[in-house]
Amino acid sequence: MRLNIRSQGPALVALAVAGLLSSCGPSQAELQAEEMRIAAIEAAAIAARLPPPVALNDSVARSAAVYLTFTRDMATIRGGFSSPQAVQEALRRGAAYDPNQISRGLVAYASILALQSPEFVAGVRQAGADPIERRQIIDRIVANPAYASTLPGGEAAASLVMGVLEADIVALSTAADSVESDAYNIQYTGDQRNGWGRATADNREARLQAVKDLSRPVMASASETARLYAASNSGTGLGVTAGRTRRGPYAPSVTNALAMAALAALGAAGDNAVANTDALQYDRASQDCLASSKLNLYQCMAAARPTYEDMFCLGRHVIRDLSTCARGAALPTAIITVGNPTQSGSRSPAPTRSPAAEPQPLPAPSVEAPAVREPTITPVPLTTPAPTQSPAAPSTVQSPTQRLNAGPNS
Repeated sequence: MRLNIRSQGPALVALAVAGLLSSCGPSQAELQAEEMRIAAIEAAAIAARLPPPVALNDSVARSAAVYLTFTRDMATIRGGFSSPQAVQEALRRGAAYDPNQISRGLVAYASILALQSPEFVAGVRQAGADPIERRQIIDRIVANPAYASTLPGGEAAASLVMGVLEADIVALSTAADSVESDAYNIQYTGDQRNGWGRATADNREARLQAVKDLSRPVMASASETARLYAASNSGTGLGVTAGRTRRGPYAPSVTNALAMAALAALGAAGDNAVANTDALQYDRASQDCLASSKLNLYQCMAAARPTYEDMFCLGRHVIRDLSTCARGAALPTAIITVGNPTQSGSRSPAPTRSPAAEPQPLPAPSVEAPAVREPTITPVPLTTPAPTQSPAAPSTVQSPTQRLNAGPNS
């Protein structure tokens, strides 16, 4: 039989070409594998140039949870107590804190708030994109925490922190106003609670000792800790927004919080950096203020006899002092100055400079002070004058609470 070479020619050519190609180069599968290998190498190179994932250890979250749980609880207390037992229960709630733990928790919570600022997290990570520069930034923050506030997005993070803390401080002040006002209202015969409100509380010594026994560190809420830990590492979940812009220099509690947040954004505040984050939670201003407040609470309760004075101690030396200490530590009041006066028609010489206006009852650092300067905070002592909005007593004789407010020389 005669073969038809012409009809089978194209097929033979294709087979020949395929055989030639297979003998001269890699297969399609081999080409794809090589492409994947090259892509993996490039991805690894890019990853090596980026900071590690955002990481803040759960020790910070536990500290923040203690602060947030306690302050939010105190902000819910209101006057209008229905019985002496209700007053004592509120006092026990208010006394159950350790000043050092609350002070540290304030800074810890502020650092988690700073991590909710996308401008700050992105700015810090971009600044530390190069491994060498990242190491330098970390070293500078550890040496001087105030440096973190100068990083890109620092002003946005500080504004967010101070705005959220201020809202909590206002809530505490509102609660303190309510409790202190109720301590005055219950003294007058028109109030149906006047009988037990003016009666001397039972077991005064035991009541004071119970308050002292409650003044100790507490365990953090597990659910609140988990919520704050997740928010710190994801940058979302707290539902907070920045308010008005706050420009530096900032109080040490704020600069330390930004330092912790910056380290976390660079992957340098994880479980292997607990020593650094523990050190950054120290804030002398709020710690001293809260410790003095606790001593004032003991003094107030030792002097108190009627139940309404216990109400006053709760409002003034738990809730209001908590607000005062947080405000003094995180929101120092700027000193306001005025310019030289203009020349008037008077023949008497004008003063060379007008004195500075009194900004607030609490002293605060000058706006020209360095960022690391600590604000001076003094809790309201027992000699603070009584609120002017309180109703006038039916007689000219001062009540014990009014004398407590006015001081021994009144």
